[in-house]
Amino acid sequence: MESTEIHKLDCSNLNCPMPIVKIAKKFRDINLGEQVEVKATDPAFKADIEAWIRKTSQKLISFTEEGKSKIAIIEKIK
Repeated sequence: MESTEIHKLDCSNLNCPMPIVKIAKKFRDINLGEQVEVKATDPAFKADIEAWIRKTSQKLISFTEEGKSKIAIIEKIK
């Protein structure tokens, strides 16, 4: 069984819209089935990532909050 490649993307201390801009750029560079783990501190990140997921039809695997950090794992499915 192959393991899924997970790319790390640290968007800490970046404000909207930069985390989404960086995610969109990273998604252009990865293959279908690969995932991106995004760490962000922007208070609006959860709403922003949910909107981006709806717009792009990618898959949100998980979203967690650890203190001020928010961590989203997103899979490229199209």
